[in-house]
Amino acid sequence: MTKPGAIDLEMLRGCGPPALKADSDKEDRGRLLVVAGGAQVAGAAILVGVAGLRVGAGKLQMAATAALAPALALAMPEARILEVPAVAGEIAGEAAERLAPQLAATDAVVIGPGMMEDAVAGELALRALQAADAAAFVIDAAALTGLAERTEDVRRAGGRLVVTPHAGEMAALTGAARREVENDPLRMARETARRLQAVVVMKGAETFVVTPDGAAWRHRAALPGLGASGSGDVLAGVIGGMLARGCSPLGAAAWGVWLHARAGARLTERIGPLGFLARELPDELPAALQEAAG
Repeated sequence: MTKPGAIDLEMLRGCGPPALKADSDKEDRGRLLVVAGGAQVAGAAILVGVAGLRVGAGKLQMAATAALAPALALAMPEARILEVPAVAGEIAGEAAERLAPQLAATDAVVIGPGMMEDAVAGELALRALQAADAAAFVIDAAALTGLAERTEDVRRAGGRLVVTPHAGEMAALTGAARREVENDPLRMARETARRLQAVVVMKGAETFVVTPDGAAWRHRAALPGLGASGSGDVLAGVIGGMLARGCSPLGAAAWGVWLHARAGARLTERIGPLGFLARELPDELPAALQEAAG
């Protein structure tokens, strides 16, 4: 197996979103649907949605339970809020049927950040995949680990998935020990990418992006401040936003990793290596995009 390539500007410029005309508008930059958050981590949906908009997604729709919809509508005036069924404070599996028209019409879906119940979130993700024939998906957190026993069903949506596990989530997804994942994250990412037929973003201080055929790229950044609560939710939103704009799953994953890290680097320079917040990362994304554009 060949060694991983580097996620750098040369690589990114070969897999970026379609060029935009000067007179383009939101219709040209795609639709993003966010299905995230719950009673315990309600703010995750906000981190995802804002990140998607900050990288240029044109339209944003967000699912929310009845208990959270009013607050989310006020916090995210840019978004259309879609009220969906709940179970124990979490978005229920049958929400996929309620969201079927949006799932059929959207370009990209981010599902899972901030969700706590693996079984509920996994069932929701699977139903959403089945309801959306064309949309690309980012699957994260409980929505990912909840699919551990449903990999054959996930494979049927191959070619339009990005999954974003950290070491603990990869261990839960594969049944391996966390130490095994940490000792050889690239091997685990390759095996999972092949098994799911998905692009895998294996998160860590050294992050790997791997395609189903085993091709891999790496990004390393000494940014301890990114290891903070909510940071992964922002990454999922960035990848989702780039998918909405027309990137391939590989392109969106690579751009997401680079932009997320660059936003962290900008905050490190301005604030310090520790103590910046996940909610501050999205504000750095437009400048990072401009840097990448040269």
